[in-house]
Amino acid sequence: MATHPGGLTTLAPAVEVRDLVRSYDGRAVLDQLDLTIAPGEFVALLGKSGSGKSTLLRALAGLDHDVTGTGELAVPANVSVVFQDSRLLPWARVLDNVVLGLSGDAAEKGRQSLAEVGLAGREKAWPNELSGGEQQRVALARSLVREPELLLADEPFGALDALTRLKMHVLLRKLCEAHQPAVLLVTHDVDESIVLADRVIVLDEGRIVAEERIELAAPRSPADPGFAAIRARLLDALGVSL
Repeated sequence: MATHPGGLTTLAPAVEVRDLVRSYDGRAVLDQLDLTIAPGEFVALLGKSGSGKSTLLRALAGLDHDVTGTGELAVPANVSVVFQDSRLLPWARVLDNVVLGLSGDAAEKGRQSLAEVGLAGREKAWPNELSGGEQQRVALARSLVREPELLLADEPFGALDALTRLKMHVLLRKLCEAHQPAVLLVTHDVDESIVLADRVIVLDEGRIVAEERIELAAPRSPADPGFAAIRARLLDALGVSL
């Protein structure tokens, strides 16, 4: 909690990154990067392959043990990650995947979380009995049952067909509005970033080179006035000429 002149208070950031450097084999992948994410804010991260998107996400998740680096990094204690691959344990039933590692009344919490993602009644199913979209729903349930303060999503819909992706967009926004985690979504899809995020940032050579605050009313669609102009600015920042 910070106090400003006039006695107003604001919540401390959920994520605060200062001068973050991460290097592989002597090459800087993140180059003195600064980033702040507010509690409950949904941020989408765009960038070309090799721009540092996944490296930043792994740093925030504490999964970058194989790199060297410096800088200040502050994240909440309770962080969940969703990957492109649902990473469900094939030998465990759906409910057991969701509550893995939880204690207390885990089964009831797991059932409620599965109901939230539209999978009530599938608790005893095996992962290989589910479609790709259903597996990602289980992965979301597994992440959100822990009530994370920060949800990190690394291209979670990249392997899904177009219609399933659209359904997952609606579900993710609904879940985030209900649970209010700060979110960092890594994606290659410009339209997806505009539809989902409160703010979109573009990463290039390990630095933020562009930022767009998305103020379109929800639910959003590429047909909305102003959508095309935002898309054009983001594509320009990505080096794509139309």
